[in-house]
Amino acid sequence: MARIRILKPFNKMNVSRKAIDFFGAIRFQESIFALPFAYTGMILASDGMPNLGKFLFITIAMISARTIGMVANRVIDREIDAKNPRTKNRHLPSGLLKSIDLIIPAALCSIIFFWSALQLNKLSFYLAPLAIGYLILYPYSKRYTWASNILLGWALAIAPSAAWIGVEGTLTLQPVLLSFSVAAWASSFDILYHCQDLNFHKKAGLHSVASTFGVVNSFRISKTLDMISVVGLVWLGIWMNLETFYFVGCLVAASLLAYKYVLVKPHDLSKMGLAFMRINAFVSTAILLGTLTSVII
Repeated sequence: MARIRILKPFNKMNVSRKAIDFFGAIRFQESIFALPFAYTGMILASDGMPNLGKFLFITIAMISARTIGMVANRVIDREIDAKNPRTKNRHLPSGLLKSIDLIIPAALCSIIFFWSALQLNKLSFYLAPLAIGYLILYPYSKRYTWASNILLGWALAIAPSAAWIGVEGTLTLQPVLLSFSVAAWASSFDILYHCQDLNFHKKAGLHSVASTFGVVNSFRISKTLDMISVVGLVWLGIWMNLETFYFVGCLVAASLLAYKYVLVKPHDLSKMGLAFMRINAFVSTAILLGTLTSVII
């Protein structure tokens, strides 16, 4: 009598656990850093809220692109993360997930991203490979140049210009200025964040602003970039004749950025998590709310 092979029942709990671990690995909650600036670019391009279709496809494209970028970062840096005391308990180094558990969803997100870009307009679709290529390749930069923190900043800075293109189908200098401001802001917090890894970077031969110029100088560079970011945002508001509410948003963002240096100092990085998660989310949200209120009212 032929042996009948009995398949194990579908383990819903295991799938749910994998899904939770996946979203934890890519820090899905940190989408709140980039999305507000993407929406800012979208609102400015539309001079208000775009139609529902544009809003949905821009949102889907941004979330899928960020997922691809985070997966690339986690998979490419998995061996580095395993050696770093700060990151050794992440999902890949700790064995909670395998690389394939991240790569398969990222491949699906790639399809979704290109489909979303195509739904927006031809220019969005044509530029989509460049955006994805940049997000996949920039994690390698820490192996070669201290400017890796700056390159991370430009990865986030893609969002507002991409959203503008998604609405208008063209790119002007105004969204480029917005992206420049976002790049300065994001580079600033990435420089500070990696001050935590100074000793490990030096030991492992990795490059960052902190490992090249030291922690004190990193704080000086970070402050300069924050000031450049605020000046750029104010300049954009003047250029586009935005209402007072926008500049109030800029003032709130500037105050939050200043408060960041109350929380973290060169000799005390213990509150870096608070500064990184909350302050950055509030900064981008302040600019979004200021822009939305300025345009709509």
